[in-house]
Amino acid sequence: MAHETPPPGPGRVQPDALLDFIARAFVAAGLPDADARRVATLMTEADLQGSDGHGVIRLAPYLKRIKAGGMNLRPNIRVLHERAATALLDGDNGMGHLVMSRAADIAAQKARLCGIAWVGARLSNHAGPASLYARMALPHDMIGLYFAVGNANHLPPWGGLEMLLSTNPIAVAVPSADEVPVVLDMATTVAAYGKVKAKAQRGELMPEGWMIDRQGQPLRDPKRADEGFLLPIGGYKGYGLSLIVGLLAGTLNGAAMGREVIDFNKDHTSTTNTGQAIAMIDVAAFGDVAGFKRRVSTLVQDLRGSDRMPGVERIWLPGEQSHAKRTAHLRDGIALAPSLRATLDGVAADLGITPLPCTRGPEPNPA
Repeated sequence: MAHETPPPGPGRVQPDALLDFIARAFVAAGLPDADARRVATLMTEADLQGSDGHGVIRLAPYLKRIKAGGMNLRPNIRVLHERAATALLDGDNGMGHLVMSRAADIAAQKARLCGIAWVGARLSNHAGPASLYARMALPHDMIGLYFAVGNANHLPPWGGLEMLLSTNPIAVAVPSADEVPVVLDMATTVAAYGKVKAKAQRGELMPEGWMIDRQGQPLRDPKRADEGFLLPIGGYKGYGLSLIVGLLAGTLNGAAMGREVIDFNKDHTSTTNTGQAIAMIDVAAFGDVAGFKRRVSTLVQDLRGSDRMPGVERIWLPGEQSHAKRTAHLRDGIALAPSLRATLDGVAADLGITPLPCTRGPEPNPA
């Protein structure tokens, strides 16, 4: 009996090579060098930490939007309204990574002065995983919080059928002394839509419980995602949380919310007017920074070392698994599915740039 040849495994690419390729692609598409490098750095960081639904997988869609004229390559990102501890940015339809990097810089400056700061943005765009921006507070010994309106509606109000809400993510980053920072990054839906896209890219089925169809039945094929919608975390509580995040990151900023949200997966020309917000809290405003970080580390150790249920090998803290993936990817390279590699080769051919170098490497080992 003939033996079937197993499908090829994912190739691997070194992070520096991936960053360079993404930057070269954006420069070829018309983005200024420094901006291209900034966006590429954040997209590579997304893949490094295991947020593969928001990393290089987004390169082709971003370029498609740029080519269609749906994004401003030279935005005038500016402050519209400002007080001592707050600011509202107009992103001028620039790439979300650039808008929110600017927002994070402003928030850190204001929090150092006032103890706390809140910076909102409108006329932004998709910016990758929420944790990237919450983490920007950590080098300043600050706590970072990030909120955003998702770039397409995938969630109806509880009990409804019309998709008027999105995944609307939340991220919080808390510094610690001897432990990995505590970093929570979560959608208000059971899964972020980027994970659905990643499953489709790899030809994998979704776990039951991510999506249902319009008859309320489980939907597992990510290529049929348009036939259903994502489920909120915690039932009606997740629906309520998505609504509140949208009000804070969207409506408060004069950004799109509800029926105003543009599905950037399907509409590549309309301005999305994406809303986001970042807040930072200066730990020094509440006392000794070192003491706070020690207390966080002690709490982390107490939680990890607490009694476990039978069969549970380890209690994880938010951010630990992303840190482990980052360590493994720096060592072994970042895995790229064959279908994604083919897409990136097509990007290189279209732009006339050198393709991404990619070699077969070891399977990931987060240990």
